[in-house]
Amino acid sequence: MPDVKSAANLLFLREEELRQGIELLYYAYRDFTAEPDAMLARYGFGRAHHRVIYFVGRYPQMSVSDLLGILRITKQSLSRVLGQLVRQGFIQQRPGSRDRRQRLLELTEKGIELERQLSENQRQRIAKAYREAGAQAVEGFRKVMLGIIGGEADRRRFERGPTR
Repeated sequence: MPDVKSAANLLFLREEELRQGIELLYYAYRDFTAEPDAMLARYGFGRAHHRVIYFVGRYPQMSVSDLLGILRITKQSLSRVLGQLVRQGFIQQRPGSRDRRQRLLELTEKGIELERQLSENQRQRIAKAYREAGAQAVEGFRKVMLGIIGGEADRRRFERGPTR
């Protein structure tokens, strides 16, 4: 006799359920980025600027090389965005203590404030969703998101906890 419980547990793998998962990601991302996008537009910035500000704020003194590894964009693209953020006083660069060729990045006070403003609505959205879903669902969500991430090194970043 087939295991009815096992069959029911696989219903989420049907085409319609998978497509709904894709759509949910699109809708969630649209709403997750809407308010920060409006703030960024006032500065003439886009989502690439937001990602740089976020990760430099999250990991102070990160190297340009590490940032390139996280964002997976070209040096040219990062140079354009980073140059703008440095010129406008949101990020500062300094040489590494061991390797003077290395450029370490840090948010300025102005950058810290912008990152706080950009992330506040996003933190509230995630906190509300987590509270409503409960701990078990949050852990399930984390597993799903880790499963979507393609690179083993990126997944390992989260196994180590919240710091680099």
